[in-house]
Amino acid sequence: MDAILPVLLFVAIAAAVSVGLVVFAGLLGPNRSGAVKEMPYESGMDPVHDTRRRFDVRFHLVAITFLVFDVELLFLYPWAVASRSAAGVDAAVQGGLVSSRGLVFGGAMLFIALVIVGFAYDWRKGVFRWR
Repeated sequence: MDAILPVLLFVAIAAAVSVGLVVFAGLLGPNRSGAVKEMPYESGMDPVHDTRRRFDVRFHLVAITFLVFDVELLFLYPWAVASRSAAGVDAAVQGGLVSSRGLVFGGAMLFIALVIVGFAYDWRKGVFRWR
């Protein structure tokens, strides 16, 4: 019970502060309503088209591609840090977790090759071409 008490105390204080701030803002904040406040808008602008019109998917393709490559590069960061430090890959080889340092390097190069193949595929499909 002694180990979990600080965590419970932290959760209780965080919940109390969150609820307190919402209640405080609701009581003291302005409550004026009007036609302009109740009008729908998109990104600070008045909507000019019907909401049921077709939406171009190219922006989403670029955004998803960015996320995929960003996450793949995040997977390379721990490998780069582990290969620089003495306690990283060398310790894994000495501990018998990996058979050789070259195997780890080969795995990272295979990963980079797959990223390059994915990039070339996206390029060939025209994902990066903004028409």
